[in-house]
Amino acid sequence: MKFTLIASLAMTSFSAYAAEDVIRLGNLKFAHYGAVSYIKEIAPKCGIKVEERMFAKGLDIMPAIIAGEIDVAASAADAAIAGRAGGVPVYAVAGFAKGGIRIVVQPGSTIKNVADFKGKSVGVARGGAQELALLAELAKANLSWSEKPGKDVKIVYLPFADLNQALMQKQIDAMSQSEPQASQAINKGFGVELLKPYDSPMGEPIRTLVMSEKLYSSNRPLAEKFMKCFVQATKAFMDDPKLAENYVRSNMFKGQITVDDYQDAIANSPFYYNLSVEHMQITTDFMAKYGVGKMVKPPVAKEWVKLDLLDQAKKSLNVK
Repeated sequence: MKFTLIASLAMTSFSAYAAEDVIRLGNLKFAHYGAVSYIKEIAPKCGIKVEERMFAKGLDIMPAIIAGEIDVAASAADAAIAGRAGGVPVYAVAGFAKGGIRIVVQPGSTIKNVADFKGKSVGVARGGAQELALLAELAKANLSWSEKPGKDVKIVYLPFADLNQALMQKQIDAMSQSEPQASQAINKGFGVELLKPYDSPMGEPIRTLVMSEKLYSSNRPLAEKFMKCFVQATKAFMDDPKLAENYVRSNMFKGQITVDDYQDAIANSPFYYNLSVEHMQITTDFMAKYGVGKMVKPPVAKEWVKLDLLDQAKKSLNVK
């Protein structure tokens, strides 16, 4: 009886400890989000448990953070910024990939540069890096745009999954698409790359890891464990490209993308750690300028970009 009671108390204590060390991770199903997904595989070695939940797009994760259902999330910087502007209590704590966009046109298209989009329709998913990059390119070419007729370019907003179909069926003339869908369109022969839209002052967009203010401020030991695990997972993918490819193709996409799709996608969206206040501020300024995210009060990057956890994790693991 005494042994049973002791065992019961031990199990209760273990369960409470385990509950404290669980991270609820919001993620998206894109090739360059693979290292973030891989964290859950190595989490036990980091002394934590990671429960991953997939979302359709970054903005969809924000209500879950507000509801206290998600502790850490991976998204485009735009979604993180729009969420923060809308009152979501998060800090941007790291980058995890950069690039990841192609502007793709139909094979045999007369479109040879962005200026040729005049009079054309361009598809894009709303509220992410791909939209902001597209609008920056249109502005550079002095083109106007709208969802409705009457401007130089008609923007057609579609989910990521529907953009390729729309291009293939010639319902749109071009698309600004994320990876690996952009590479799939090219490799399957119904799309041709026009450009990678990284020549604006924003440069290559950096995908952003955000953490709830509650986790960052109230459970520092767990936040530190998670960030160290993130750096380890990312380094594992960077050091072992075959591991990364096998995990993304088999575990995330269940064989739905080819080796070429993966290789082309990651060549355009390499795994990464870093983030800067400057990049987030430039991205915020672009969003405000072009009306992306419909922010009433754009957040000031230096007030919510917190890179101390990342710096500490990299230093402890001797990662530069």
